[in-house]
Amino acid sequence: MSERIQSVSRRTLMRGSLLAAGVAPLLAAGPVPTRAQGAAPAMAARDKRPVIHPGGSKLGAYDPYGDFSNDQGVVTEHLFLPWEDVELGALADADAYALARRRNVLVTVEPWSWAQDWNVTAARLRDDILAGRRDANMRAILEVLAGFKSPVTIRWAQEMDNPYGRFTWSNWRPADYVAAFRRMAALMRRITPDARIMWSPRGERTLGNYYPGSEFVDLVGLTVFGYDKFDVVQYGRTRTFAESVKQGYDLTVGYGKPIWVAELGYAGGSEYVARWAQDVTRNYPEYPELKEVVYFNDREVWAWPRGLGRPNWRVVAAADLNYPRRERP
Repeated sequence: MSERIQSVSRRTLMRGSLLAAGVAPLLAAGPVPTRAQGAAPAMAARDKRPVIHPGGSKLGAYDPYGDFSNDQGVVTEHLFLPWEDVELGALADADAYALARRRNVLVTVEPWSWAQDWNVTAARLRDDILAGRRDANMRAILEVLAGFKSPVTIRWAQEMDNPYGRFTWSNWRPADYVAAFRRMAALMRRITPDARIMWSPRGERTLGNYYPGSEFVDLVGLTVFGYDKFDVVQYGRTRTFAESVKQGYDLTVGYGKPIWVAELGYAGGSEYVARWAQDVTRNYPEYPELKEVVYFNDREVWAWPRGLGRPNWRVVAAADLNYPRRERP
């Protein structure tokens, strides 16, 4: 098993390249019309895509169904890649898709396999990375990304501060995570010197313990999901986007880097969703370094705490959520 885990397989990637770039077949109903900039989010229960506000944050999307394929206001395509069991050849199609739409590419590299029985323990993964036994995995991906014609940002091992046990690299000893990130950043600087490096905490109060240093980071990417049921349970009331982004922003703005929301989604009642759709790209004077939000256009891939299930972030309601694909664990 160890040899299998440490090699970069060439199995077909069902999520993270062709699908994540929107190259997969679109919905049978056809592309969703682009909402006019600044228009009211009519029929929020059916189409809840963010409203783009001139002068506000830019908009990107992880878009495995192609719902944003015709939206000219989208500037970034987000891809998710495990560094095990991945078909790297398909990335050329993702680059071509982004290039045709004049979009940048944000690539989240997750240091595991999406086949759960291939994964090792958190301690083993940490030790392997720090000892250089996973450099080949990262190098194989970077060598492909180095050939991209689209501008690239690379986000490695996100949400290291996630307290819910979501990822095997979450809540490592901070010094170990910092050393691992610096090792991967050194590979990025050498193999993909034109790519930007994103350090991407979830936004917890502990995030500062994991900051690898300004020389290893070009921009910060936070995670902000709005789910009305969770808000009520956790905070006693629903919250706005501005409230939800505040903690992460305040804790990272001092690093002097541009800040993105690298994963954004919202779900709930029609009024809640309509408010978030209107608000996420507004110009917030109190958040001058918030430059872009990247929508996660799919159903949640893991069960939320407190028995709240898997919220559906997808902007198009009543769509085919059972499209066959490789699921992130």
